[in-house]
Amino acid sequence: MERRFTPAAAGAHGAAAAPPGPFVHDIHWAGEMRSAIGVAVLLFTALLTVDAGSGRLDVTRGVLWAGLAGLLFVVLLPPRVSVRPGLLSSRGLLMRHTVRTDSLASVRCSDGVAQRMALRDVEGARVEIDPTVLVRNPAMWHLLDMDTRASIRRGTLLSGVTALQQLAQRIDRETAETVFKVSGVE
Repeated sequence: MERRFTPAAAGAHGAAAAPPGPFVHDIHWAGEMRSAIGVAVLLFTALLTVDAGSGRLDVTRGVLWAGLAGLLFVVLLPPRVSVRPGLLSSRGLLMRHTVRTDSLASVRCSDGVAQRMALRDVEGARVEIDPTVLVRNPAMWHLLDMDTRASIRRGTLLSGVTALQQLAQRIDRETAETVFKVSGVE
């Protein structure tokens, strides 16, 4: 597994309150971004090809198809999640949300087709992420787990301990399955 650490930027949100440390980014995000670009380009190309084949392609339809492909890209592009000691950030195209993980107040998980994990700190900041990001990135989970334990010790995390334990069990189970597959023991 690959870990990517970059030094924390000076003056980052919450830098005065959080200890400095390395950022850990989602190592699969770049591939998901390339996939989103590929699907949008494929749709745009297919729509242009169909219109050109039928003889109905003009500038207006070309702009409409480009807009539709751009909208598909925006929908498919996942937010970029990064963790450092004390902070978890989720950055989309327009917005960046950051939560203090060493002073969490609640963690809520929603199951279903689109699983979401909502983290809220004592200051009221809220971040919503896909829990599979943590499952796929053990270094991110390790930093978040250490900070949530600090929140529990401080008594700020009053809601969501069970959800975190279930996520930890899922990560342990999937890590063990991966180790067994790699070692040839199934």
